[in-house]
Amino acid sequence: MAGVKPKGRVKIKWSPEFAYAIGLLVTDGNLSKDERHMSFTSKDLVLVINFKKCLGLTNKISKKGSGSSKIKKYYFVQFGDVQFYRFLVDHGLSPNKSKTISEVFMPDKYFFDFLRGGFDGDGTFYSYYDPRWRSSFMFYTVFASASKKHTMWLQGKLYNVLKLKGHINRGGGGVYQLKYAKQESLVLLRRMYHSKEVICLKRKRLKIEKALAIIGVTL
Repeated sequence: MAGVKPKGRVKIKWSPEFAYAIGLLVTDGNLSKDERHMSFTSKDLVLVINFKKCLGLTNKISKKGSGSSKIKKYYFVQFGDVQFYRFLVDHGLSPNKSKTISEVFMPDKYFFDFLRGGFDGDGTFYSYYDPRWRSSFMFYTVFASASKKHTMWLQGKLYNVLKLKGHINRGGGGVYQLKYAKQESLVLLRRMYHSKEVICLKRKRLKIEKALAIIGVTL
């Protein structure tokens, strides 16, 4: 029937879970050119389950290979929702967004939930003892993106909110990395994991907690 507004599958309402899912979409999501379908892909089944939970999806999780391999080692979920697709485009996402995405629009209240989603999707945390100084335990929080504009937006946003500087370099495959060292990293992590109940990739949070325990601090 002409003029009938399509019913959305996703409830479009900002919340910590909704923002987290948007963060995941920015890193490992895909918007089809048909202006209707979206998908989320990850090697980690838990991330896909988290994504579905945050958006209230009931679609089946499937497996697929990569472009260079037929081995099905990636989990993904695909769904159609015209309203949600338009919402994503209006808020900064687009098809083939990997190298072109810039700012993602959202209420400031949910920025760190969004950031946690991006961190779980493409971020890294690593720690080590620096041999140049005795008992010098270092750790870094890293965000990765193929888009320089998006990386610079994240850096600017974190400076405006927390006065964290970080630094950007370009790694392998043309991927930009935004890195925060020890003291800035600790400030940032405590904002991303602002409660014990936030949805996240638990194994990554546990890795962080174990590293911080070495220097006697907690999230």
